[in-house]
Amino acid sequence: MGSLETDELDALSARELHDRAVGYAVHHGDFGFLWELLKMIPPAEAASGNGDETANDLTRVSALLSDAMVAGEGELGEALRPFYIAYLSKHPDAMAAPEP
Repeated sequence: MGSLETDELDALSARELHDRAVGYAVHHGDFGFLWELLKMIPPAEAASGNGDETANDLTRVSALLSDAMVAGEGELGEALRPFYIAYLSKHPDAMAAPEP
């Protein structure tokens, strides 16, 4: 698959973007992306109105790991859409259906 257009990625839900980006990163051992995702979750939660969760996440790595697995849901997923789109546009082969 060639380069992806942002419009194609914009058409996907936050959940689809999350599943494809995280699935691709896990499958390819892209720990840099996963680390960036973990660092982006607290500010994304704050932006989505979950300030209490932000304080907890900054002190608990396990909470960040848990959050990363569901970071495609609801307002958090929407806040992270640009991050997923930027990553997926660099990795067009990630657009194959995510592995279960």
